[in-house]
Amino acid sequence: MTAGVPSVAAQDFPGADEIVSSPNMEQVAYLPPTAPLVGGTGTDIAFQGRYAFVGNYLGFTIYDIKQPKKTTIVSQVLCPGSQNDVSVKGNLLFLSTDSRRSDDSCASTTQNDGSQPYWEGMKIFDISDKRAPRYIKSVATACGSHTHTLVPDKRGKVAYLYVSSYGPSETISGCQPPHDKISIIEVPLRHPTAARVVATPTLFPDGGNAGEPDLDYPDRTSATTGCHDITVYPEKDLAAGACMGDGVLFDISDRTAPREINRVQDDQNFAFWHSATFNNAGTKVIFTDELGGGGAATCNAEIGEERGADGIYDIAGRGDHRRLVFKSYFKIDRYQTDEENCVAHNGSLIPVKGKDIMVQSWYMGGVQVWDFTDSSHPKKIGFWERGPAADPETSGGTWSAYYYNGYIYSSDLGKGLDVLRINDRRTDPAKHVRYDELNVQTQGHFGR
Repeated sequence: MTAGVPSVAAQDFPGADEIVSSPNMEQVAYLPPTAPLVGGTGTDIAFQGRYAFVGNYLGFTIYDIKQPKKTTIVSQVLCPGSQNDVSVKGNLLFLSTDSRRSDDSCASTTQNDGSQPYWEGMKIFDISDKRAPRYIKSVATACGSHTHTLVPDKRGKVAYLYVSSYGPSETISGCQPPHDKISIIEVPLRHPTAARVVATPTLFPDGGNAGEPDLDYPDRTSATTGCHDITVYPEKDLAAGACMGDGVLFDISDRTAPREINRVQDDQNFAFWHSATFNNAGTKVIFTDELGGGGAATCNAEIGEERGADGIYDIAGRGDHRRLVFKSYFKIDRYQTDEENCVAHNGSLIPVKGKDIMVQSWYMGGVQVWDFTDSSHPKKIGFWERGPAADPETSGGTWSAYYYNGYIYSSDLGKGLDVLRINDRRTDPAKHVRYDELNVQTQGHFGR
C-alpha cells in the first residue's frame, strides 16, 4: 500500500520561500550560510554533546546547540571537496571527499582530468578544540569517498570507516571499472595519524544489478558500480547497503569482511538505492530511492506515489536465512511544483520506545515525520517545508533532517541550518531520550 496524495486541484502551493507546516511542527531557529562557506552546498550532519557538525561542499561548520533556539556558530573550516559527508568519534571528525583534487590539502583545486595525478578519499580532523579544528591525516581511497560510515570495533580501540563510492570510468586513473567494492579504513583512536586502508572487500562478485541502460534518465534503474551509502547496527552485527541498483543486508560480525545475507532489487519502482535506516529492533529496513539524482521534480502526479519514495522492508527469518521482505512504499502526501526538486533523502529515527517513527528530508519537499510501526500501512505525522526558492542560487531544499535530543536539525543545500520542533503525543516521549554522540548511519539501541 502507499500513502495517498491530494489532487493538484485540491492543493494550494506555498509562495516563493514561504514556510508552511502541519500544526504540530514549527521552526525555532534559522542560521543562513556565512563566509567562508557562502555559495557551497549543505550536506550531512553529525552530533556530539552540545555540538552539531554540518558538512558543506566547501568545508564544514561546528554549531553550538546547547540552547537549540539560540544556536550559534562556533567555527567554520574551509576545505573544498564534495560532498564532505561528516561523522565524529571522540576528538576526531571524518570528512569524505568525492571529487578529484590537485592534492589532499584544504587549499587544493579541482583536477578534472582523470589521467593526471589527483587525490580524493578521507580527511581526518582533530576537534578537541571546537573553535580551531586541526587537519591531521588523509587517506586516499579508490573512486574517492561519496559517503562513509563509522563502525566501532568490539573493544573500543579502533574505528572503521566503510567508504562508499561509485561511478568508475576507464578515463579515471584511480577509479577503474569494475568497482564492485568498498574501502575499509582502520583508525586507531589513540593514534589516528596511523589510519590506513586495511581491506577492499568485493561486495558484488556477480557485478550486481545490470541496470536498464536503454531507458531515459531518470526512469532507468541504475547499474550497480559500488554503494551509495551503508548504515550499520553494530550491536546486531548488521549493515544495510543502499547500492545503486541493489538493496543489501550484510553480516558485519567481522568488521573488515562484510558478508551478504540477502539482496533485493526493484527495477519497477526504484531507480537509485540511496540510503538505509534500520528500525530500533533491527527487524526492518527503510531504503530510499533517489529518483532523478536529487535534481528532478518527482513529487508530482506524473511520477506518482511509488517512485522516488521509501521502500519498507521487514527482515524475516534468522541467521543466514534472513530475508528482506517488501511491505509497502511511503511518499510525502503533498505534490510539489515542477520547479521543485523533491525525492526521498536522508533521515533518522525519532526515539520513541515501541514505535517506528522517522523524520526525513525530501529536498524541496521539506521535512516529513512519519510512522512505519505497521510496515504495510505507514502514516504521516507532520511536515515542514519552504515553497519554491525565490532565488535559484539558494535552491535545493533539505539534504538531511535528523532528530537529536528533542529537536530536529535540517541542513539545507543552499539556505543553511533550520532547527525545528515537533509537539505531538506520538513523538513526545522522544524528548526524554538523550544522546552523547550521534552519527545517524551508525545506529544503536534506545529505550532500554
